[in-house]
Amino acid sequence: MNTALVIMAAGIGSRFGGGIKQLEPVGPNGEIIMDYSIYDAIEAGFNRIVFIIRKDIEDDFREVIGDRIEAVCAKCGVSVGYAFQSLQAVPEGAVVPEERTKPWGTGQAVLAARDQVDCPFAVINADDYYGKEAFVKLHDFLCGSQEPGSYCMAGFILKNTLSENGGVTRGICQVDGNGYLTDVVETRDIIKTGDGAQVNGVPVDPDSYVSMNMWGLGPEFMDVLQTGFEEFFQTAAKDNPLKAEYLLPIYIGQLLREGKVSVKVLETKDKWFGVTYREDKPAVVESFRKLIEAGVYRPELFGSI
Repeated sequence: MNTALVIMAAGIGSRFGGGIKQLEPVGPNGEIIMDYSIYDAIEAGFNRIVFIIRKDIEDDFREVIGDRIEAVCAKCGVSVGYAFQSLQAVPEGAVVPEERTKPWGTGQAVLAARDQVDCPFAVINADDYYGKEAFVKLHDFLCGSQEPGSYCMAGFILKNTLSENGGVTRGICQVDGNGYLTDVVETRDIIKTGDGAQVNGVPVDPDSYVSMNMWGLGPEFMDVLQTGFEEFFQTAAKDNPLKAEYLLPIYIGQLLREGKVSVKVLETKDKWFGVTYREDKPAVVESFRKLIEAGVYRPELFGSI
């Protein structure tokens, strides 16, 4: 069965302090976080990779990863595609304010890949390391007999996703007794503390499930996403045209409350890590060194494919 991995790589990371954080080398031979995600996805059985980027970073992106990954994928029967997120890609009749500089969020980013995806697909962030377990679980779910509107997400444990160097934004999940998502609360500035986590001084359960934007979706979701984007421009974008964002977890949460979809939470105990702040990079480099030392990856990452 065909399954695609859609990688959101359009952001430059304002908190990163300059540069394109998705392209920062973290492995022993210059590998970036995305390399490890692609490796894990291919190993799990995904056979199409779709990069969502911006046109203005295309040359750098292809030089650092795109051309190399295309060569790797060609050897193992995996196809590669590109989609471009643009501030100007809005529903017919919508007006983009001259003062607006940022695209419209992760929901719009995924929608940019609409013409590149015609099979069940997973969505991830380019600058997050998710671990092997989550890719296997999502792939197995997507290959099952799923009805339209039956989706999944990787459920990470909050304490396994925090940064030592500042606050982070996480989608804190509410889950029913059968392991299905009932709501996602986008929570900003979650700070790691000695015994857990807090937001504005208020403790947060460190064992909560959180969404790290790792979703398993059906191809029909693109039509649903397009409808939501049109509604977004009649509501949030109309009220706050300069800053409103069409965020994937927020929209999925809305669909859940309306009873239009179901989302199975697939628990993963793997420790997430990523480069949110420049100060995070040394810890990420060390984490990959330990994974290689433990035999999880080879030093020459794609040498085993």
